[in-house]
Amino acid sequence: MLDEYLRKQHEKNGILLMTHIVLGYPSFDASFEIVRAMVDAGVDLMELQIPFSEPIADGPVILKANQKALKRGARVQQCIDFGGKVTEAFDIPFLYMTYCNILFRYGIGSFADGMATSGIRGAIVPDLPPEEGAEYLSAMAQRDLSPIFIFSPTTSVDRLAYLSEHCRGFVYCVARKGVTGQDTEFSEQLESYLQRCRRATSLPLAVGFGVRSRQDVEFLKGKADIAVIGSQTIRLIEEEGIESIGPFIRSLRP
Repeated sequence: MLDEYLRKQHEKNGILLMTHIVLGYPSFDASFEIVRAMVDAGVDLMELQIPFSEPIADGPVILKANQKALKRGARVQQCIDFGGKVTEAFDIPFLYMTYCNILFRYGIGSFADGMATSGIRGAIVPDLPPEEGAEYLSAMAQRDLSPIFIFSPTTSVDRLAYLSEHCRGFVYCVARKGVTGQDTEFSEQLESYLQRCRRATSLPLAVGFGVRSRQDVEFLKGKADIAVIGSQTIRLIEEEGIESIGPFIRSLRP
């Protein structure tokens, strides 16, 4: 089970690092080298985003990467094939992140089959709530895959409890309202919110949206289990190239 793996890793490392890439950006060959650089630098698990034309939870940096990947011809089947390639090559858990239109167009059962066959451990689908996801949840459960749901600072206590009933693997806690890539205030207010999340679930907590530095990761240590780094690595790839990724990831460890 994914949560058991994460707990064991957490005992060794104190806080885990999860990174995020957009598949096919800048190209599929480059995506593989980015994965290699991140794994070599010690990340514990990784989100592989299947590009979508309207990624509503993502800010301008990840949106731009989605658009460029699609413009260059990235397709869902290529992404699923890529998932199998990296799970065979690297010994960490990989998850897909995408939006519900992708699942419905591809076929929910077929998508889950592709995940299971490729060795992908779970999926994050931000715009598919449990109320509308019965088929998805059933398909994931049948294949022992983890559906990851999202907590936010505005989620009520009752809603946190409801989402917890359906989540497996870990819970993704967004650090603030809004989309990815913006500034986040690492403060007592964030700590209080994470305490509410902790009371709502026994699963590991991952925190993303605005994690950019070792200082941010150090703040989350003891308050969450996983720090998620997404937009910042894409910025670095654009500005300094893939070779900058390894040193950056290593610099995040407390």
